[in-house]
Amino acid sequence: MTDYDLSDIASIEPAEFTRLVKSTPDAQLAEVMAGEHRAGILAEIFGRFPKQFRADRAGSTSAVIHWGIAGGAGGGSDTYQVVIENGTCTTSSTADRDPRLTLSLGAVDFLKVVSGAGNPVMMFMSGKLKAKGDLALAANIANLFDLPKG
Repeated sequence: MTDYDLSDIASIEPAEFTRLVKSTPDAQLAEVMAGEHRAGILAEIFGRFPKQFRADRAGSTSAVIHWGIAGGAGGGSDTYQVVIENGTCTTSSTADRDPRLTLSLGAVDFLKVVSGAGNPVMMFMSGKLKAKGDLALAANIANLFDLPKG
């Protein structure tokens, strides 16, 4: 990932981001996600959720999803909130509503899931991704977003 200026992650298209995540060693991804660009990377990724949301597939889905991403500097983690309601999707770095689903995973696995470079079902089965709450919603998340195919 260091071939790119990560302070300008907004300029990286989703397909290129997928290629980048797939081709970068996990140790390097972990280093980047524990460094100074973490907040900007997470903000950009979650900022893309509403743009990639597929309202046509959501139907009457109403859900608050909390994402807990570990692997920050000094072992820190970040929590983001994704709200799906009334055919829209919004995100926030403040988890201020009760979640229907909470997903917890490391930073590298998070990058793989959101880029389409990793298999969330396999991550769940191996314990890399933890889900608490509505597991049917967890299984359907990928259908609600237009994610790159890894």
